Amino acid sequence: MTIAAILARKGHEVVGLDPDQSVLSAAELLADKRIGAAPVLEGGRVIGIFSERDVIHCVKAQGAAGLEGPVRAAMTAPAITVGPGDSVLGALSLMTRRRIRHLPVCDDGALIGFVSIGDLVKYRIDRIEADAAAMRDYIQNA
Repeated sequence: MTIAAILARKGHEVVGLDPDQSVLSAAELLADKRIGAAPVLEGGRVIGIFSERDVIHCVKAQGAAGLEGPVRAAMTAPAITVGPGDSVLGALSLMTRRRIRHLPVCDDGALIGFVSIGDLVKYRIDRIEADAAAMRDYIQNA
């Protein structure tokens, strides 16, 4: 099971952020789209990730004035990425070890998708349920 299989189901659409936009406008976009994070893009390359956690850390460090600063100053960088050929289990392990919930999917440095821990867990559960159903059918028809 690879990341490409997940992108084939969920699609390749990604909401990206500009590193020079304000933290407030980026937080509003996350809220409007009901997403927890987005990649920060510069010249078509992923240079960081901006998440709900980054907003909280920014406000804690700088107060409300931090919301007017650029995303570049608040994002988590460098971004940890995966490729389309990487395994789902490997990506889940990476997320667990690094304590992150979102991964940009890059191919030759270009962003081709974005996956969350929820996407990966859903895919694993669906596969496990399909395998269990196949095993039940095999046992019942043997």
